[in-house]
Parts: sequence; structure tokens; C-alpha cells
Amino acid sequence: MHQAAILGHHLKEATSYGWTYPSNEPATHDWSVLVENVTNYIKSLNFGHRTALMDKNVQYINAKGSLLDRNRIMTINKKNEKKQIYADNIVIATGMRPKTIQEVPGMTENSITSDDIFWLNKPPGKTLVIGGSYVALECAGFLSGLGYDTTLMLRSIPLRGFDQQMADLVLRHLEHSGVHIVRGTPKSNTKQKDGRLEVTWQSGSDVYDTVLLAIGREANTKDLGILDIGVDVDQNTGHIVGGYGGESERTSIPNIYAIGDILHGRPELTPVAIQAGKLLARRLYGTSLEAMDYELIPTTVFTPLEYSCVGLSEEEAESRFPDEIEVYHSYYKPLEYSLPHSSSEHCYIKVVCLRQFPHKVIGIHITGPNSGEVLQGFAVAMRTDSLTLQVLQSSVGIHPTTAEELVKLHITKRSGLDPTVSEC
Repeated sequence: MHQAAILGHHLKEATSYGWTYPSNEPATHDWSVLVENVTNYIKSLNFGHRTALMDKNVQYINAKGSLLDRNRIMTINKKNEKKQIYADNIVIATGMRPKTIQEVPGMTENSITSDDIFWLNKPPGKTLVIGGSYVALECAGFLSGLGYDTTLMLRSIPLRGFDQQMADLVLRHLEHSGVHIVRGTPKSNTKQKDGRLEVTWQSGSDVYDTVLLAIGREANTKDLGILDIGVDVDQNTGHIVGGYGGESERTSIPNIYAIGDILHGRPELTPVAIQAGKLLARRLYGTSLEAMDYELIPTTVFTPLEYSCVGLSEEEAESRFPDEIEVYHSYYKPLEYSLPHSSSEHCYIKVVCLRQFPHKVIGIHITGPNSGEVLQGFAVAMRTDSLTLQVLQSSVGIHPTTAEELVKLHITKRSGLDPTVSEC
């Protein structure tokens, strides 16, 4: 969906590079084609996973399961057939599900969640996205990019837990891209006779074709029977508490493990779950003692202007190392923005360092096109625990790229100098 929206943006800029459309008509987007191709792609991934499991002699059971005790699982399939499974070790990886707003009249029955948007048979039309999570911002961004009138409703700050200067840049770019921002919480969601939805909030109301909830996700642990057998669960979030026996993924019952989003206090990211699962499997079967390192996890928010980060936010760094950090930063203009004269006011890089020599890098943040691709290599460098400002500045850049701007950083926030980079 993100790529579809980005391609639409590139099509609009293509005329600046000499491309013309037949009859000078703008390109149009077909929602049904996109959904069909996305659906087929997901089906192919699922088929590939099942095939890989068969190749490894792993039995796949499509059924709902719950724990009877520390070694027995009861499964029930869609035919209501029950079967007990015994295991020496059990790994729980049930993930999370989108939250709904039960207390707002009409919101649950008249809204969809971020999981549902990919299965809509008809175009979403005028859409209200409710939430400040990265999923909410991503959905608002690609819907607007596909040409739909999109509003984002925020109760408080966007991208909680991320660097807030960067979050503000992402939000301002969404506005610049055409997303309407309203502040408040919904009071009602009423379906009208024509099927459209009237949503009210503290300071206003409007009518939408689709209301999409992206207010966060909750651990999918309620019906697993884990409380009955004594698995320690955080009472506020429903996440499984790990860390027993010195292993992050081990629960309060020694032979039961949890990985992924349901593990309390760990990053809720798919690559984290995959890596943790691989390492746990190797430990359980005696091929390795390596444990998952949950520090320095890179991530990207796939809004129209991508935001990527690794390490500490500026707020976290200041809290951990008061008056001991230095922030190097720059506003830059990607080369591809030059001919279309696209605004680059939200393209920004900052590197958070310790002020004391050798100025160890403890956080990197980028907003810009393809920032996820840019940051991955720098995240690897940070894991060596030897990335310093000097190492960055002594590295030769690849010209002309966004990544080059990272090795050219030389202006600090504390200096008060203008951090805007000249175009070449």
C-alpha cells in the first residue's frame, strides 16, 4: 500500500523528468486491482510458509489452541473437532490484535481496523483514521497518497515512544501531503440511511465513507488458558512476562516460552519476533547458547516521508545522560526532489552522540525517501559498539545519495547555526 502511494506521487513528478501521459490525462488508480494483487501475494506467502514447514517435517495444524497444563494443548478446528497435543516445550507466539473503542456508541459496529483495510472489496472513499500510532499514520499516508480524502484524528501526541521532533516532522509532512488533522476523541459513530458514517467529536462532526481504528493493539492471550496454569501475565496489558531463569523469552513456567509482540516490554516488531524465534529454537535444540539482544533495534515508519531510527531518541538520551549529549543535525534536499522542485522542509537527519570524546553514537534518526534502506547499514555499524562521530565523519560518502548526508554532519544543535545543507 505504501509503495502504491509512492508510485502515484512519482507519477505526478514524472513530467519534470520529461515523461508525458497520453492526452495529458493524469493517471488513475484502481483499488480492486491493488487489493486483488495484495491478496494473491499474501496467499502465496502463506503457501510458501506451509511448504517450508512440510519440507522441514513440521506438522501444521490449523486450529485454535489453549493450554491444559504445562505440557498439554487442546486444539479445536473449524469442524469443532478436538485434539490434545503433548509437548516437552511450548512456545507462545500469538501476536496482537487491533483494539476497538467499546465505550463510544456505534464505533465498534461501524468501523474497521487496520487489519481490515487490506480486504475491502470497494474503495474506502472519504476516510477517517483514528489514532496516533505508527499504523495510524501509515494508513492515513497511503490512503491520501492513493487519492482518497483522508482525515487523521489524534487524541494526544503522535508516535508515542519515538523521538518527538521527528514525529512532528512526520505529522507536518502528512498535512503538507493533504491529510487533514483534527485533535480530539470521537463521541459517536452513526450510520446514516445512505450507509455513510457521521462521526462527532468535542469540537465538530463530519461524514465519512469509512472509519478506520488504529489506536493500538492488545496482546492476543485472553483465551489461551495461560492464567489457569500459572503463566505470569502483566495485569495492565495482558502481555506475558518473560525473563525467568535468565532468559528473556522464558515464562514463569520453565518449559513455556513467549516470543514476539506478546512478550512484555519488548519491541512489537515482526523482525524482532523472527530473530528471537530462531535463537530460541537453536538454544532449545542445543546448537547454540546465543540469546536475543533487544537493544539497538532499527525500525521505520512507512509514512509518505519515511522515518527511520535506531538507538535512543533525543529525549531518552537527555534523560539517561543529562548535559552529556551532543546532537549533530541537518536539513537536506534529496537529489530526486530537485527537478520537480519538491519541498524538502521535512527531510531531516540527526545523530545523537555522547559529548565526551570519542563521541560515541547512541541514536540515529532520518526522515526522507527510502530512509529504511538508508538506515539498515548504519544500524549494523551501531551494533559493533564502536560507531563514533569521528568514524562517521571520516567515512567517504556515496554521491549523490541521502546516506551521504549522514557522513557529512558537522553542525550541532547547541551551536545554533543553520543546519540546512546546500543542494550540492
